[in-house]
Amino acid sequence: MADMREATVPDIGDFTDVPVIEVLVKPGDRVEKDQGLVTLESAKATMEVPAPFAGTVREVKVKENDTVSQGTVIALIEASDEKAAPKPAAPAAKPAAAAAESAPKKSVSPVSEEGRAGPKASAAKAETTLAPKSAPPEQRDESGPRSPPVPFDADAVAPGKVPYASPAIRAFARELGVDLARVHGSARNGRITKEDVQAFVKSALAGGMPQPGAAAGGGLNLLPWPQVDFSKYGEIEEKPLSRIKKLSGANLARNWAMIPHVTQHELADITDMEAFRKQLGAENREVKVTPLVFMIKAVVAALKQYPQFNASLEASGEKLVLKKYFHIGIAVDTAEGLVVPVIRDCDRKGVLELAIELGAISKKARDRKLSPADMSGGCFSISSLGGIGGTYFTPIINAPEVAILGVSRSSMRPVWTGSEFKPRLLLPLSLSYDHRVIDGADAARFATYLAQCMGDLRLLLL
Repeated sequence: MADMREATVPDIGDFTDVPVIEVLVKPGDRVEKDQGLVTLESAKATMEVPAPFAGTVREVKVKENDTVSQGTVIALIEASDEKAAPKPAAPAAKPAAAAAESAPKKSVSPVSEEGRAGPKASAAKAETTLAPKSAPPEQRDESGPRSPPVPFDADAVAPGKVPYASPAIRAFARELGVDLARVHGSARNGRITKEDVQAFVKSALAGGMPQPGAAAGGGLNLLPWPQVDFSKYGEIEEKPLSRIKKLSGANLARNWAMIPHVTQHELADITDMEAFRKQLGAENREVKVTPLVFMIKAVVAALKQYPQFNASLEASGEKLVLKKYFHIGIAVDTAEGLVVPVIRDCDRKGVLELAIELGAISKKARDRKLSPADMSGGCFSISSLGGIGGTYFTPIINAPEVAILGVSRSSMRPVWTGSEFKPRLLLPLSLSYDHRVIDGADAARFATYLAQCMGDLRLLLL
């Protein structure tokens, strides 16, 4: 008798109704354990739902544009390995949402990030009904029609007024020169779909929409992005952006536009901290103890001292949510781009435990095995460039957080002690903060206290 089992969506954090952007298998396909069944796309990342055991796919329960949550059945698989996994308990799965509430298809891309062709190729062909295929933007005739300036006034950047659309839809709208602030979303909670963008463009082409800037006002209008045929000036090579960079790029642009950034700089004397770190590493050679774990502990101490930094501003801009937990995001540089996995409950973990967890999650990030749950729930982020170099920089705040710490390379410098100069190892710190929530004086106090904690580890015990 065939052993038919359900493959369901695993724990994906706090996300629900996540759109399916690609179905990777079909009935009759043979799958191995951990092989991808479908690809999901949240507002922060994409992930594949893996097969929990090896076997043959007998039925696929979802299709592109369906939405799923934890426990949703993805496929029925006839297991071929009795020892692969026990039968999961039947979850109270939420059925996939109807097509009317489904998320939009991905933006035009004939080949996926992993190099797969197929469903996306036909999708790309279908999406070109709005605008005929043409040369890339850099090679188009600049004498043709241009996209209108993008409004950039208070309504465009104030919390609660940013259009509700997925990164794929935002990219699709940018390709067509559409300002999403002028598009009415027809999906649940006003979410904008691809069909909404297409309907807007058709109406605009028919003369049904007023041109941006027609009404008088003091808002700033951005000029269209320059379209240049770079090949006229010499040899070029085109390289597509990775999916991570496309998604993070949209988030970074939003954060930079919406959050009034100010950066406070400070120097931390880490001479004693570094000596202790080396001693600890020599005594625990199986664990890689980096300066970053001490920075995490120092940040937690500073967040406890100044709780307004461990907060998030509500979308209305009228209420501050103070958090009683301490989950720290760590920016990790990968071949595909920057990702920020989160280490949870850092206040309850020792230095060695943090070192082990930091090494594990960094490897997981570089192996592209992070799930949305691994990158959600952060309170404060640290971006360390010390291994590369530099002195100071302005890190962009990772919304909905209100601050981020940038760390550069330490250097030995002479420090006056009152009677003589002594060589001390100094670490440059760059604290970017949301000026709507945090005043400059508080930022200076936070940075100073943080530097003191790194200079005297005994403060971490208080």
